[in-house]
Amino acid sequence: MRWVALAAVAASLLPALPARSSPGPATGDGPADTIVVLRPGVALGPVLVGLGLSDGGPTGAALTGGQRRRRAVQTFHAPFTGFAAELGPQARARLAADHRVAALLPNGRHPAAELDALFQDTPVVDNAVRRVGALDSPTAAIDGYDTGVDADIAVVDSGLASANPELNVVGGVDCTGSGTWEDTVGHGTFVAGLAAARDDGRGVVGVAPGARLWAVKVMGSDETVTDAAFLCGLDWVADNASTLDVVNLSLGGPGNDADCGAGAYDAVGFEHAAVCRIVAAGVVAVASAGNSGADAGAGNPGGFPEVLTVSAITDTDGRPGGLGPPSSCYPGGDDTLAPYSDFGAPVDIAAPGTCVESTWLGGQYVVASGTSAAAPLVSGAAALVRAVHPDWPVEMVREYLLATAAPGPIAGDTDGYPEPVLDVTGY
Repeated sequence: MRWVALAAVAASLLPALPARSSPGPATGDGPADTIVVLRPGVALGPVLVGLGLSDGGPTGAALTGGQRRRRAVQTFHAPFTGFAAELGPQARARLAADHRVAALLPNGRHPAAELDALFQDTPVVDNAVRRVGALDSPTAAIDGYDTGVDADIAVVDSGLASANPELNVVGGVDCTGSGTWEDTVGHGTFVAGLAAARDDGRGVVGVAPGARLWAVKVMGSDETVTDAAFLCGLDWVADNASTLDVVNLSLGGPGNDADCGAGAYDAVGFEHAAVCRIVAAGVVAVASAGNSGADAGAGNPGGFPEVLTVSAITDTDGRPGGLGPPSSCYPGGDDTLAPYSDFGAPVDIAAPGTCVESTWLGGQYVVASGTSAAAPLVSGAAALVRAVHPDWPVEMVREYLLATAAPGPIAGDTDGYPEPVLDVTGY
């Protein structure tokens, strides 16, 4: 169960497996409706052959990007062995009785949150970038002349607009079956601009200007994300961990899990196991807390302790102190916890998320609100640290970000967990 958290998130229910007009074998040529989890030690190939399918691997191209034809199935080799495919009732019944199969899971498809956005004709340096101290960071070196921060950020989202001159997009993978990791929704491009828009004297500037961006497309053009697509994206990040420094997860869904999915045979458990694999491989994982105004511990991946979970504040003047005017596009005062932001013990750090401006499709710029806007500011900060200290392990990067942040509590946050506010001054 998965959806993007940028504007307010509406409640969503896990749908039943879609009905088919007549029984039949596995087809593999439509949208996957089932995730098949095999028991440990079972080889994938014979199971697929028995269903008339082939091991096509994840959709898309690793690291170099480009166009690929749609695969019949998505296969998984970590954190579990299995596959996702469109299965008829007969094929599901056969697999349910197969001793090699551990679980059959519905591949939930859920709508993304609608983006409440205001398009801008004249871009500016956003207050969010000012508020976190990026203009005073020697590594960011924001001076209108782009040199490019030497770090790699994977954006697990709706893809990226590779032709956007603001973004240094160097490759990616498509996990949606569309055949391209290009962004047709806009959310991923928005997120990427906050993390790493170029410092080229035009448009917006990200916290880590010009950092290399990798598009990990898990959201389709219909603005939905399936569990299979999300797992595919997480696996790709883990498989390419030697290239990547940071992964941004401006996504959210209900459910949590303990112990990195140990012993779990459900989508949330496998997603947690995949996130743990990413972090163990040395990639800093940053996630949005969520936009339900609720305890972040009830969601994922923000509720997973291995990620840096980011709540959102409202900042209206780009400076600390709470002296700015009221917010112009969302209720709330300067330097207060955003009313939509999730909170609680899982939250590690806060960053501006209200009325934030960033890149969009077609060379446009957009102002929007949500913890999805706050998270990429922290991802950009982690990229700055890795650019200077490429060998620092994840935990050291995490500790540095928290130690250099402005201490809490944040006005309006009454949960008893005084998360600090990101501050990259001096990085």
